[in-house]
Amino acid sequence: MDIIKSIEHEQLKNKIPELKVGNTVKVHVRIKEGNKERIQVFEGIIIKVQGGGVNQTFTVRKISYGVGVEKTFLVHSPLVEKVELVRVGKARRARLFYLRDRVGKAAKTKEQIGARIEDREITVKEDLTEEPVVETEEVPVEAAPEEAPSIATEKVDVQETVDTVKEETVEDVKEEPVAEKEDKKAE
Repeated sequence: MDIIKSIEHEQLKNKIPELKVGNTVKVHVRIKEGNKERIQVFEGIIIKVQGGGVNQTFTVRKISYGVGVEKTFLVHSPLVEKVELVRVGKARRARLFYLRDRVGKAAKTKEQIGARIEDREITVKEDLTEEPVVETEEVPVEAAPEEAPSIATEKVDVQETVDTVKEETVEDVKEEPVAEKEDKKAE
């Protein structure tokens, strides 16, 4: 699963335009014809934005010679050069499919009064700045001895007593027999 996410992360653009439903935009698309390549501009109203990540798409609708034309573009596609904001529209819905039934001026969204036309971009992934790598001397790591399997150990009480006559430290170890401990646990 992490492999898929890393591959998708490589395909993402660093910055994507802020796309809102109802806005009128110009989408600059790279088109290949034979061995020639050119940029074609598709201007229309965004009627829906869907998906997320690499699969995020937006649909733009325009009327060309009396016929409605809709194109769906991938936001992170390398063929989409840029998306330019022309007009900020006022929309109260997430999908503007009702524009399909309308003709002429009725097929447009109302312009949001006082809105600034700014091409805002959302940063999807940060530009990674390469930091200088500091080389350090590698110290060989000694092979750690294999650990013995853990054995249940018993707590041992250790008391220190000092003999005042000889000033020697003596350790008294008190151990309870295992059978007595098991009897206490059973009770």
